[in-house]
Amino acid sequence: MINYNDLKPGTVFILDGQPYQVVEFSFVRMQQRKPVAQTKIRNLINGKVISRNFQHTDSFKEAEIKYREVKFLYGHRDKFIFCEINDPAKRFEISEEQIGDITRYLKSNNPVQIMEFDDKIVNILLPIKMEFKVIEAPPSIKGNTAQGGVKTVKIETGAMINVPLFIEQGDIIRINTQTGEYTERVEKGK
Repeated sequence: MINYNDLKPGTVFILDGQPYQVVEFSFVRMQQRKPVAQTKIRNLINGKVISRNFQHTDSFKEAEIKYREVKFLYGHRDKFIFCEINDPAKRFEISEEQIGDITRYLKSNNPVQIMEFDDKIVNILLPIKMEFKVIEAPPSIKGNTAQGGVKTVKIETGAMINVPLFIEQGDIIRINTQTGEYTERVEKGK
């Protein structure tokens, strides 16, 4: 059993017969009242995120999640096609609604992990840091880098990312897929 103290980001538990994953967690103590755990949790079946407060008396059953590695092939309209690592002929699709925001970081032929609950795919896990090629970047202006400003560039998946001013088109950059933030330049473009 999981109690309300264990609801850290990433924890998966059962609430009302559905699997939920904690997205945000904060502990609040108000005067003359018992402490409350304020959370944002994502339903792993339908992808909806809700805010929910839990009391010290609440406890939950841990969700039995299986993890399996697969390969992302391509996205078409709102469907994303994956295949088994060992058997590319075994293909299946997952909707954008089910995956959520991480579709911005899916690259063709990239291995990813899927989460299964009751033999149904409920979510995808990407590596925390991934490398992407910058395909569009506004030009840098000389002398504009002293303040450490940022500009928005487009990466190979089509996502827009805020990066330092020195990043140029063709550079390979590393991005944290959980926060969507730039972490470093891996390789300077030619």
